[in-house]
Amino acid sequence: MTVCIAGGGIGGLATALSLHQVGVEAQVFEASEEIKPLGVGINLLPQAVRELEDLGLLEALQKAGIETARLSYYSAHGQEIWSEPRGRQAGYTWPQISIHRGLLQALLLHAVKDRLGPQGITTGNELRTWSSASTGVIATFLDRNEDEPFDYEMDFDLLVAADGIHSQGRRRLFPGEGPPIWNGSILWRGVTRAKPFLDGATMAQIGHSRQKFVVYPIIDCEDGTQIINWVAELKFETTRDWNREDWNRGGRLEEFLPAFQDWRFDWLDVPALIAAADGVYEYPMVDRDPLPHWCHETMTLLGDAAHPMYPIGSNGASQAILDARVLAREIAWTGETRDALTAYEAERRPATAKIIEANRGNGPDQVLDMVAQRAPDGFENLDDVISRDELEAVAAKYKTLAGFGIEQINLAPPIVPTAVKVARP
Repeated sequence: MTVCIAGGGIGGLATALSLHQVGVEAQVFEASEEIKPLGVGINLLPQAVRELEDLGLLEALQKAGIETARLSYYSAHGQEIWSEPRGRQAGYTWPQISIHRGLLQALLLHAVKDRLGPQGITTGNELRTWSSASTGVIATFLDRNEDEPFDYEMDFDLLVAADGIHSQGRRRLFPGEGPPIWNGSILWRGVTRAKPFLDGATMAQIGHSRQKFVVYPIIDCEDGTQIINWVAELKFETTRDWNREDWNRGGRLEEFLPAFQDWRFDWLDVPALIAAADGVYEYPMVDRDPLPHWCHETMTLLGDAAHPMYPIGSNGASQAILDARVLAREIAWTGETRDALTAYEAERRPATAKIIEANRGNGPDQVLDMVAQRAPDGFENLDDVISRDELEAVAAKYKTLAGFGIEQINLAPPIVPTAVKVARP
């Protein structure tokens, strides 16, 4: 009774841990020959942290990252537009955590190896194709670990394609879909060791959709400094040769730093923070259209393979973790069956489709555009530009879509911690 998970990213590893928790055997197959702590910062929302706590990982998360205390929006002139508490500061039982993506992946990987054993994950093996069989699913992999790479087949009960935005599983389901959709924006991302800004626990969003800077700390250092994650975004009118989604592709300062040269505020020096980074990574702002279905008989999609979305609202990793937990819950209730996959899709596909569409409308960040359009030269009194009711309405609507009401809506009920299958309530 084995579930094959194609992809050793955050969603795939969280799925393996969740299935192990309910007594279901799983194997992870990762295309990279080595899983390295790559990437930059991400945010885990309270509803995702809750699920990781159920997996016994909260203490490790808190040691590796920083509890986000506030989310604040500022105009391109550095003027505060909106600020609200986050995580426990906002009254949630669980914190919001800012963390280096590589550290989070390493933490999950360590847990998988510890709990599932050495057979739990195989690297250098890429999913090539799959086909349904009377006993489950047959998956074909390319093994890159030998001098001469070769294809081989394995039988499983279920296949979960958690293999990212360029998912082979998704391509097999929708061969005519084409490349990801680029909205014209480019993100340059980096981390810089610097003194804390504001209270040392705030995520700040500055500017507007055509030129934006996002910044938040992800690691506290012993000398009082912090590792600070930042994202610089610019939107272009014409298509350039930015068509590959790779968080580890190097970027060049001369392509974006001049646009932020005057963004020096009394609470943050943006060009100095950018210039002091050890390295810069470049990424086009892309997503894909919501799909009509994720499942095909004994396989399904998960995480970015199912619902790649713009990195707005801190939802990418969090939604992948929620996918993993709901899928494991359904398998715990129903077994390794098509019915489990169907029930998982019925809950998660509509929820994530709404977030994809909301992020295309700039999600909660739309308040930046509202202010920029009404007061392009700055403002003396914010109330003359936008009301608090408008600001609160934007924030509340998006939090509802993203599942912030977790203690009320119970988005991913606790998994039954036993290998015995139970009847659905």
